[in-house]
Amino acid sequence: MKSFLTSLVLVLSVVLSLGISLSANARSTDPLEYLPVQDQGRVKPFDTFARETLQLIWGKQTFEGRPAVEIVMTWLLVPQLWDQKQFITIDHKGLKEALNLKVTEKHFSPSDIFTNSRISLVFQELATRREAKEKLDPYFQAVQRLENQLGTYDAVRTAQMPRVVPPKEGDAWIPVGSLQGGLREKFVELSRTFISALPQEKQQDKKDASLPAVSPEEIKKNGEALKTATEQFIALARAENPALYAVDSDLRLEVHYRHVHPFMWAWVLYLLSAIAVSFAWYSASSKMYRGAWGLAIGGFLLTIYGFAIRSYLTGRPPVSNMYETVVWVSFGAVLFAFILEAINRRYYVLLAGTIVGTLCLLTADSAPVILDRSLQPLEPVLRSTLWLTIHVLMITISYAAFFLAWCLGLIGLVMILKGDSVNAERVRSITQASYRAVQIGVVLLAPGIILGGIWADYSWGRFWGWDPKETWALIALLGYIALLHARLTGWVQNFGMLAGSVVASCLVMMCWYGVNFVLGAGLHSYGFGAGGVEYVTAFVIAQLIFVAYVAYIKMARSKQVTSN
Repeated sequence: MKSFLTSLVLVLSVVLSLGISLSANARSTDPLEYLPVQDQGRVKPFDTFARETLQLIWGKQTFEGRPAVEIVMTWLLVPQLWDQKQFITIDHKGLKEALNLKVTEKHFSPSDIFTNSRISLVFQELATRREAKEKLDPYFQAVQRLENQLGTYDAVRTAQMPRVVPPKEGDAWIPVGSLQGGLREKFVELSRTFISALPQEKQQDKKDASLPAVSPEEIKKNGEALKTATEQFIALARAENPALYAVDSDLRLEVHYRHVHPFMWAWVLYLLSAIAVSFAWYSASSKMYRGAWGLAIGGFLLTIYGFAIRSYLTGRPPVSNMYETVVWVSFGAVLFAFILEAINRRYYVLLAGTIVGTLCLLTADSAPVILDRSLQPLEPVLRSTLWLTIHVLMITISYAAFFLAWCLGLIGLVMILKGDSVNAERVRSITQASYRAVQIGVVLLAPGIILGGIWADYSWGRFWGWDPKETWALIALLGYIALLHARLTGWVQNFGMLAGSVVASCLVMMCWYGVNFVLGAGLHSYGFGAGGVEYVTAFVIAQLIFVAYVAYIKMARSKQVTSN
């Protein structure tokens, strides 16, 4: 599998290199990006460690236009410059009130928090909740996040992170603060060359006239010195235990993945495709239609490219957390849209697929606090690649078909609102496409649930236990089966099928998001998370209101026709 993914990554790299530049801000010349470190159970490049650390504490992967590598490295080398700087993000109003902080402020300095007289009390309350194994409400989720932020920053500033040298025995790598002998000397040399390079980079980026002029030759010389020092340290660290050191090509591939961010560019292309197909539908332009197909295929290839890299780096299917399932749903929705659009060629299926693809990838891209995009080792219960592949992939791709039906349902309801005779045929055709999408979803969800039961018997010793995840998956399946049955028997017509496709999506939202992020209970604990409840709730309520409004308009029109 790994050789296949390697070939796929190489082929797609060539394809993408012929197109637009995918990363204007890539800093691939910075040698520190490729320094291997151990963090969260795996070896990763320093670039990834720095990005994830800054994302946790600041909320973004850059700070004042400066890259995460530079920021985190200066935390390590000159922490006194950062202790008074406001960069620790706290959003929860109740937590700020509990700490007697300004509610109107969002960012606070480490000294503001470390010296806060109430911080120990707040953390003790969190520890009490954990010992009692109580579900954490949004307030204590915010406290837990703050604890992680402070703990991570303090570990970096005290040189307990990052871990940069593998041990001669054991698995835990040696942190910077515990380096001895030649390793310590080499890291000091690396740090010195890094610091000497900082003013040049600052001057180059910000055009700061107060800094002394530096010639391009000197800038190049400093960069080469940093590269040499880094390579020498890496060689010395690798010699300690070569078996535990990461492969250079894998580190470079991960840095490339972080810089390129293929899923972001995929939703951009999907959005452009949705706009193009809308114009093509309105104007019946074949050129615009072909352009929409080209843009959608480009986004689809980028999604495959991102999945191939994640699968190669982790050695598993990329559906082990909420972020990856959201991206996988976008992939499935566009795939099913391609199939149905190729059969019908009526514009609207391609439009629906690209809209779902855009929404999923945009959500994944814009909510890193809620949807963790980092590459993490599998939870123990998921460490069966066969079951992970056949069960989780099948369940989540069924969601893709259901959300394609959801978007088609919304498009069909908009056509019903317009109400002219031209749209009657469109509504019928859209209804049929939505019906087919629901059929695809049911065909995938039903065996996915059965296979999940087999995996549960293998992992937990029972086939079915009415776990919340199992229960809501069954409820979603029964809801869509009821909708298909009602359509097949003629109990619901076009409006009923379209409205049902929209309303039934709430069952999927509950199974997919609600169990993990709202209930937070059951044996599927590896999928739990926090945040975004207010947005999801607003989304569900808005679509239910829209369906009710269309139903009201349709009934009013029917009464008017009857009275006439």
